[in-house]
Amino acid sequence: MVPPVALFLARHPIVDSFDISSIRAHLCAAAPLGESLCREYEDRLRYPICQGYGMTELSPFATLDTMPPHHIGTVGSLIPNTSAKIVCPETGVALGPGATGEVCIRGPQVMKGYLNNEEATNDMIRDDWLHTGDLGHIRVDGCFVIADRLKELIKYKGFQVAPAELEDLLLRHPGVKDVAVIGMPDERAGEIPRAYIVPNPNTKVTREDIATFVTENAASYKQLRGGVEFLDEIPKSPSGKILRRILRNMC
Repeated sequence: MVPPVALFLARHPIVDSFDISSIRAHLCAAAPLGESLCREYEDRLRYPICQGYGMTELSPFATLDTMPPHHIGTVGSLIPNTSAKIVCPETGVALGPGATGEVCIRGPQVMKGYLNNEEATNDMIRDDWLHTGDLGHIRVDGCFVIADRLKELIKYKGFQVAPAELEDLLLRHPGVKDVAVIGMPDERAGEIPRAYIVPNPNTKVTREDIATFVTENAASYKQLRGGVEFLDEIPKSPSGKILRRILRNMC
């Protein structure tokens, strides 16, 4: 299952028309699923939603939230014969538990390389470690939390803002059905966050409501200085990834 399906199951009234008592758990992957949406999903459907982390270059998994125990809001712990480290994207220095950096993976499932593209292979695999380009951290219990893609980070006045973090926050607003956050170019700040909102048809929500909600629940550098825009639908790939390039072209 992918995150858009999880969002649908958590909120659409048609789900109440079906008997889902035989379902014991769901596995969700392809894009980050925030803790608040996980809890909303489990509160309504009454069974766990588990996540895993991987990519094509990892054939495809590196971590998995196994049952039991269930670690809500994480992508679980490493699968057998797999190693991981979190490194500072700028220096490459390994970081400790709780520190956010680039996720690097080593194990038998890591690809040999890209066919006929030695440059791309050497850029991604260094000293036997696959540099995923994903931002995350390891908790003290060994579970991993994925924040976002490094290239998607919004760089505001030297601060780094993860779009997925703001999206998870905004999905807690009762007037938000779906959301995507991007960085808009800004001469003074570098980039400023802008939110694209699909409003909940059952509520009335304004741009000011959304901005105030973020002001009350997020740090000052994470404010939606790029504004709020309403859409009928968030553009996404078949696997559920937000197509941020399309949104940037709309700025």
